[in-house]
Amino acid sequence: MTSPRERILETASYLFHQQGYNSTGINQIISEANVAKASFYQHFKSKDDLCVAYLNARHEYWFSELMAYVSTSKSHKKRILSAFDFIIYMNAKEHFRGCSFLNILSEISKEQEAILSVIQAHKTDLRKFFEKELDDKLQAAHIYLLFESSIIESQLFKSNELVEKAKRIVHTLI
Repeated sequence: MTSPRERILETASYLFHQQGYNSTGINQIISEANVAKASFYQHFKSKDDLCVAYLNARHEYWFSELMAYVSTSKSHKKRILSAFDFIIYMNAKEHFRGCSFLNILSEISKEQEAILSVIQAHKTDLRKFFEKELDDKLQAAHIYLLFESSIIESQLFKSNELVEKAKRIVHTLI
């Protein structure tokens, strides 16, 4: 049996990812996690604190999945290209829900700085991944932008077509 904190986080993760941050209320999370309201507030001071915990957990999960996915490739070029295959893998696994971080970003206000900070850290780590693989910051930025736009476009059109095209572009760039 999982702890109340874990149930809250698992429930919130599912709901935030499926229906969005603003469309998910604390009462729904409490009900679906089968915890008392006092238990919720014992572990999280607010919905924003829960969102920060969700995004931190999502960051760890997403990067561990990415690293596992690209680790079988021997060369830098193949790891970069397999990162685009990772988008396709995640699209299939998560039904084209896109980037959890950008989905949340589109829903927060400028006052929600703690959430924004976690989103920025995730994107910074992703840029660093490409920089490490390429050792060329300009080229890494170019590929990072193609990667990000591939996620957004595949979510928008529920298709991997532009991911495949971006992968072909990257192949010609490196």
